Amino acid sequence: MTVTLAGLGCGARAGLTLQALEAIDRADLILGSPRLLEHLPPHTGQIRAAVRPEDILSQLTCGPWESPCVLYSGDTGFYSGARFLIPLLEEGGIPFQLLPGLSSVQLFAARLARPWQHWRLCSAHGLPCDPVEQVCFGVPAFFLTGGDQGPGRLCAQLAQAGLGELEVTVGENLSLPGERLVTAPAKELSGHVFAPLSVMLAQPAPLPPRRCPGLPDDAFVRGSVPMTKREVRCAVLAHLGVGPEDLCWDIGGGTGSVSVELALQARGVWAVEREPQALALMEENRVRLKAWRLRVVPGEAPQVLASLPRPDAVFIGGSGGKLGDILAAVHAANPRCRVCVSAVTLETLHAALEGMTTLGWQAQAVQLSVSRTRQAGGLHLLQGQNPVFLITGEAP
Repeated sequence: MTVTLAGLGCGARAGLTLQALEAIDRADLILGSPRLLEHLPPHTGQIRAAVRPEDILSQLTCGPWESPCVLYSGDTGFYSGARFLIPLLEEGGIPFQLLPGLSSVQLFAARLARPWQHWRLCSAHGLPCDPVEQVCFGVPAFFLTGGDQGPGRLCAQLAQAGLGELEVTVGENLSLPGERLVTAPAKELSGHVFAPLSVMLAQPAPLPPRRCPGLPDDAFVRGSVPMTKREVRCAVLAHLGVGPEDLCWDIGGGTGSVSVELALQARGVWAVEREPQALALMEENRVRLKAWRLRVVPGEAPQVLASLPRPDAVFIGGSGGKLGDILAAVHAANPRCRVCVSAVTLETLHAALEGMTTLGWQAQAVQLSVSRTRQAGGLHLLQGQNPVFLITGEAP
């Protein structure tokens, strides 16, 4: 027995490859979802509905089949269920072959008369997908959609993040009756209901020029809210070692200076702040500096931390006297995350070292002393800034 895993493209018979048609014609058993099976031409072999890989394997091993065929929509190499069946076939020593199909991204690009080799390819069909993150790579983002993650929901998330003007194109029922293309700003398609078989292309979000961390202090709107200065921000990011796949928390976000810097480096940042004035400034700086991956979270730590996603790196710039409880909540969320606490008092330094050590983290403290020049007539004098302690901790 040799099993054929065949991609059927978008489901229309005219879109099938000749290889797939031949495999279906000679198959003595055809397995697939009911939607795919109902469009098959008359066939003399057995036709059975099966979707779960375990059910498909059970059907394949329950009879003397010679050339069974398992059908998948789209292409077998593009977010296809074939990827879950292949390990089971390999484990059972069952020979198989893959026949690619015409993927929805190919068909969609052809409808738009555009090349797709530079698009970012994403799936929101049964997989967690953050559209805001995906549009921040400088190229158009293509989305397979489905379930509760339809184009209307994705557009709502973009609009909520301040990207409502971003142009998106939705393709419904490609190659099927009722096919249509809709192009509009994301805010206009927010919440709209589209056909279950839909794909979406979003244009890239506007981004600031790429540069190393350490934005000038005057790049931020500050008001009267305390702000972590440039030299300290650079040191914080260096100690946290944030990469493009990391999720971060900033607790006591203030004006958002550290939050913005983190958001320009990481996959996503959740900044917690309790003061209304600081929340407004953080949101203003988020939009001003195009830090779309930053989520502003009103509330007080540690209470709101339980609702946030598991962090890889955490900066604590303000604790409201609850540093021990906040460190415990961070440890509960991910005992292996990297933590950095800034302190300007010896009491906070002691509490951070004690709290991290109690939780089993390796703790280290660094003291930063920065002086800046100020002009006095024709001379330049050094003026010292407040010393800052950075206390870092991570699992041994």
